[in-house]
This record gives sequence, structure tokens and C-alpha cells, in this order.
Amino acid sequence: RELLPPWLVIVAGLTGIVLLCVSTKDVPMAPLRTKYGIVLDAGPSHTILFIYQWTTTKANKTGVIRGCSSCPVQGPGVSSYSDSPQKVGKSLEPCLNWAQNEIPAEQHSQTPLYLGATASMRQLNLTHPILSDGLLAALTVALKSSPFNFQGAQILSSPDEEAFNWVAVNYVLENFFKYDWQGQLVPSRKGMAGVLSVGETSTQLTSQLEGENQAAEGVRLQLYGQMHSVHTRQCPCHGTDQLRRRLLSLLIQ
Repeated sequence: RELLPPWLVIVAGLTGIVLLCVSTKDVPMAPLRTKYGIVLDAGPSHTILFIYQWTTTKANKTGVIRGCSSCPVQGPGVSSYSDSPQKVGKSLEPCLNWAQNEIPAEQHSQTPLYLGATASMRQLNLTHPILSDGLLAALTVALKSSPFNFQGAQILSSPDEEAFNWVAVNYVLENFFKYDWQGQLVPSRKGMAGVLSVGETSTQLTSQLEGENQAAEGVRLQLYGQMHSVHTRQCPCHGTDQLRRRLLSLLIQ
């Protein structure tokens, strides 16, 4: 059996003593930086400001977000200001000021701000496009004056709106991905849920197209490493207003 050289044994021993005597501490990992985003959902009867947050963590190249707070805008929906568009920006000010307190000041200029208008603005755009354009212009001026990174204000098409609803529902149900027992993001391997959205004047059924049907008209979404083709079937005259009228008619008869 070969013996180690005496000088090597001495060096090793001294090294061990030094390592034992020197105080040690864990090297802290740099915390993941939290980012924020703001979405204004301008619906038919009211508008709500939502704040979302996320870190650099991604699942198959798609961000993992969570909603952290919201602020209901006082007053009616934005389409109700068609006769006085100068007032629509004023109505948003309390919630925009609230958002400035919720989000760190150093991140205001990096926080994207987006407004999406839905059914009532679509209707106004069909019947009075000049009025709807004026409202969008007034909203743009108001949102650009905020300290956030304004990304646009637009009227969502019905297929786009329902596709976003489909994404939201399946995201909450963890159908895109889930956390395993180690806290790691892994594919969910669950099927996608369909979404039935009942409005006042119509009902929409949104589901994912499979196989050859993906070539049909619909919205294509690249999410969490997979391509999804989403189609919305419109069911006019099947909204809550029509159901209420049918019920009243039966009661009268």
C-alpha cells in the first residue's frame, strides 16, 4: 500500500483546519423579480381594472401569471359615455391612482397597460362608428397620461373575447400545466374544458377543435408549448333577456 507524501498530508490537514475555523454562510440566491401588468376589462355595464403579476418563471416559453388585485370603476360601462367622451377618462382616474399605489413606483414605466372593450362597444361601433372612435380616442388620451406603459385600447371581436375566456377558464382549472409535489411546473395531461358564456342577448359555446377540424375558422393560440385552435359557436336570441321574456310569456299564458 502506497503512503501519501508527508508534505501532502500536512497541507491537507492545514486546509481542513482553516475550513473549520472560517465562518461560513449560505450564498443567497438573487430573488426572482416580480413584474406587473394591468388590464382594463370594459364590459357592457361596468369596467374593472385588474392587476396581474409574474416572475421570469415560464412553462414551455409561456409566462405563469396570477391575479393579485382588482378595482371596479365607478359608474356605467364606457359605451354609456358616447355623448360625453370627455368624462370617460375621468371615470378611470380613481382606479388608475389606486394602481399606482399597488405597484412599486420604479416599475410603473415598465408595467404594460391595456384596455379591451367588449359587447356594448362592438354594438356601438356597428351603429355609430364615429361615436365609438371618439370614445376610444378619449380613452387613449386618458390612459397615455398615466405613468404606465400604455399598450392600446381596442374593441375585442367576439371570437377573441371568447377565446380569452376559454384560456382563463382552462388556466384556472390547471389544464395547461400543474405543479408537481416538488413545486415544479409539469404538463397537466388533462383535456381542455369547453366554456358556455351566457350573455344578455346571446350565448356562446367555445371549445377546442381537434384533428382535421383545426383547419376550420377559429382563433389559434400558442400556449405552453402547444398550439390550440379555439372555435366559438354563436347562439343568438338565447341570452338571459330572451329567456326572461319566454318565461314571462309562459306565465301570462
